[in-house]
Amino acid sequence: MKRLIFGFLLGIIVGAGGYWYLSVGRKQPLVQKVETSVVNSATHVKDVIQAKLEALNLRSDDIKEEMSRTGKVVRRKARDLGTSVADATADARTTAAIKAKLMADRDLSAVSISVNTTGGRVTLSGTVSSPEHIGKAILLAMETDGVRDVFSTLQIK
Repeated sequence: MKRLIFGFLLGIIVGAGGYWYLSVGRKQPLVQKVETSVVNSATHVKDVIQAKLEALNLRSDDIKEEMSRTGKVVRRKARDLGTSVADATADARTTAAIKAKLMADRDLSAVSISVNTTGGRVTLSGTVSSPEHIGKAILLAMETDGVRDVFSTLQIK
């Protein structure tokens, strides 16, 4: 009887170990490889965004300085100055695209940021929690098709 119970318990342990190996244990190197890939991709995206923020003078210090000097932040796309968005539907599409980007970004609130587009000129108003978020909102707007200028009167709450 003891042998039967011992054999039964040993079978359960071996079975549980085999199940773990087949379902989880074999895949751990793959999971680590995927995690490394995701971390590397996130780091690359962060570096690209940082470079764009620096190129457009949208760093925190730049925004603070311009806000204190003029009370607003304005950036223009040089390559699109000669073209304009003529009709109201294009402006509405542009506004909707920017709002969608704001909703997709977990740092920014589409509810507390108002977006108005007229002739390709976008005005951002409302409140954000930091100067970095002002830069991020301006960058999201500038990377939207149909945008010529971005004016920001966003305030830090």
